[in-house]
Amino acid sequence: MGAGHSQLLYHESDSPVHRLPPEVKIAAMVAFTLAVVATPREAFWAFGGYAALVAVVAAVARVGPGWLLRRSLIELPFVLFAFALPVLGVGERVDVVGLSLSVDGLYGAWNILAKGTLGVLASLLLAATTTTRDLIVGLDRLRCPQMLTQIAAFMLRYLEVLVGEARRMRVARLSRGDDPRFVWQLRGFATGVGALFLRAYERGERVYLAMLARGYTGRMPSVRQGADTATPGQWLLASSIPAVAAGVAATALVLT
Repeated sequence: MGAGHSQLLYHESDSPVHRLPPEVKIAAMVAFTLAVVATPREAFWAFGGYAALVAVVAAVARVGPGWLLRRSLIELPFVLFAFALPVLGVGERVDVVGLSLSVDGLYGAWNILAKGTLGVLASLLLAATTTTRDLIVGLDRLRCPQMLTQIAAFMLRYLEVLVGEARRMRVARLSRGDDPRFVWQLRGFATGVGALFLRAYERGERVYLAMLARGYTGRMPSVRQGADTATPGQWLLASSIPAVAAGVAATALVLT
């Protein structure tokens, strides 16, 4: 249980962004996202500026565009919804390539695509340069409620255990002639899910009792202090990107 866990989104590198403490990267990502969300949708130039900032951070972090584009496909459902807005929208309409599209729907689709894509890319850069363990440490240093950080820490620690248990149960079913492709065998699948839940519950109870036996009082040891906490210089460096984004957003609000 003390072994390391796989990092699905972490991009191994030794860049200046990777070396920044996690709390400053989390705060910078949130501030950048808020600036993007606050930008009027009519300020097309502003979103180009945000994209340039994301590209600069990706280059400094040595995260390639292909890596980002492949993982940004997670927003595909929202993209499909955005494409439907110009067709389903009401109000003033314009003809585009023979199609009658709603002007407000076009603006709405652009708003979703631009802000959603920038938010996803910023989140991916955070995940690519910060391990899951460091993300939880950063949230704790930012005074996130410890109950939430504890739940996240336990989930990340034991998720792979449950996945492995589910994989072994599936192999056992298949070795006994089960074929989950057939509808009439859904009952066996549902039974397996129930058994996995009971095993997870029992394992969690055993882990909790073991923690109590070792002095657990409901709070994990504090990680807010330490030699690797952010210095004022690191906070200043990390705040440069959201500061520029905030300036772009303020200019867009004034000009629009």
